[in-house]
Amino acid sequence: MENKILSIVALLSCIFSFSSFSQNSVEPESLGLPGDNLNLYAVLDIFQKAETIESFEKSLNQADTKINNLDLDNNGKVDFIKVTTKKEGENFMFILQDEVGKNETQDVAVIFVNKDRNKKVSIQVVGDENLYGKDYVVEPIVSSTANPGYKGNSTGTAISVNVVNVARSPVVIYLYSPVYVPYYSRYYYGYYPRYYRPWAPLFFSVYYRYHYHYHNRYYRPYYHRYPAYYSRYYSGRRTSVIVINNTRNGIYRRTYNGNNYKKPASPTTRPSTITRPTSPSTRPTSPSTTRPTTPSTRPTSPSTTRPTTPSTTRPTAPSTRPTSPSITRPTAPSTRPVTRPTSPSARP
Repeated sequence: MENKILSIVALLSCIFSFSSFSQNSVEPESLGLPGDNLNLYAVLDIFQKAETIESFEKSLNQADTKINNLDLDNNGKVDFIKVTTKKEGENFMFILQDEVGKNETQDVAVIFVNKDRNKKVSIQVVGDENLYGKDYVVEPIVSSTANPGYKGNSTGTAISVNVVNVARSPVVIYLYSPVYVPYYSRYYYGYYPRYYRPWAPLFFSVYYRYHYHYHNRYYRPYYHRYPAYYSRYYSGRRTSVIVINNTRNGIYRRTYNGNNYKKPASPTTRPSTITRPTSPSTRPTSPSTTRPTTPSTRPTSPSTTRPTTPSTTRPTAPSTRPTSPSITRPTAPSTRPVTRPTSPSARP
């Protein structure tokens, strides 16, 4: 009996040690930018699970969720991220902002929640280019037929794909319900809620392992789902000189603890493994490959033929015309004076 118990304990310890090893063996992928310390996959997950926008802001800034690891003001403590709401009809924008000083605010990301003509709701988050680079977009996997061979990261580790039902997300139900009340954060630099107790940021390698598993529910498309709304947001986005200078001077690279990590996989490969996200990703491709190709040939024909014709024929014609008068007209008067003086000299 004791031998059986010991064997069971040994087996369980092997299982736990193997799972721990597999977790720790995951190689982090880094953008090499400050946004590495706020995983937008995890942000989108807690956003959809939030029952109100205020509760989302709270989850974002609590130490036990381990979602926020940003220290943009470089004071050795994780910053508070506040949420600003904008609404146009049935479309929402939730802007995540980090006040790095009394007079400086840096936009971190913006979450779009839109309802189309068919009443279909979709969600997408876009990271600010100062923190994530240009066009860093994340959205839920909403396909019902996911490819079982989908690779969640570029290491080749297979990750099972979970489908997200956006319409049934608690936050979506709340936003389109009669009880919805617009939320405007009342917190600012130096004034924070009681639940926010700043903590020291983690090294990136440790932080990454808390959140890499969210890649089985969200992916990075290469397109903006709401380009018009994003353009309007972008025209008024807020940026910080402190963040720009700290990035340029390599201040935020201390989080890597001297390590160099590889870049994440290209966003264009992930949607191809899912069926429904693939269809919008192919629709933008068709105009980009065919429509631009047609005008690209039309400008070519005038550029090669129209400028060439006047350059070879029209300038040549006037070059011969001036030559003919220069030879004949001066010659005619040069012969006439020779004959006329000869005639009167013969009469006397």
